[in-house]
Amino acid sequence: MKQIITTLLLITSTFSNAKEGSIECGNLIYAGTNTSKCFSDEFLTTVQQKTSIATERRFKAVKLAEEELFKIPFVIMTGENDFSLTAKERENLKKYCENGGFLLASSSCSNAVWDTAFLREIKALFGNDSLKDIAMDHEIFRTIFTIKELKLSKSEGAGGLRGITHNGKLVLVYSSEGLNDSSRVEGCCCCGGNEIQNAMELNANILAYALLH
Repeated sequence: MKQIITTLLLITSTFSNAKEGSIECGNLIYAGTNTSKCFSDEFLTTVQQKTSIATERRFKAVKLAEEELFKIPFVIMTGENDFSLTAKERENLKKYCENGGFLLASSSCSNAVWDTAFLREIKALFGNDSLKDIAMDHEIFRTIFTIKELKLSKSEGAGGLRGITHNGKLVLVYSSEGLNDSSRVEGCCCCGGNEIQNAMELNANILAYALLH
């Protein structure tokens, strides 16, 4: 844990917001006005409490097509509808993931339409076999919390994650089940779909991993 705290504090000085002195995490706006309204930011506070890293406690809205994207080390992307990224958004997303940025993406309420659209875009950018299953012994399952299973809210069995690795580091993590942790967001619910019940701990782990590597 001491190593995690020390490393994260060093990263904070490199990527922090100049005014607040803290790490910003982005909520992507993409394909027009698509963005997440029900992705809990509770894990940002958890990371700060568990690691002593300074994080903004709310997501910063950031457009995928804008250069501001490259000032933010970690972004989330989710939704429930079909979408197609613009040419500039595709260019930025690929450049972002291959140059130090990290994307955490999740199909809200395990929405099959959004899942299909996201996978189509990722395959077009990174190749058909770019997304690989992430084994449960991967470091993202133990950076802060030890996670042995991804518990689903609406069905039996365990969920799973897939990711894209670039230069030996995960740069994108995706779940077809919801990572939104929507029960912690006022006015939101999972609309009958699946969510990973221990998403808050998992998202905190993933953020810590993204900043450590």
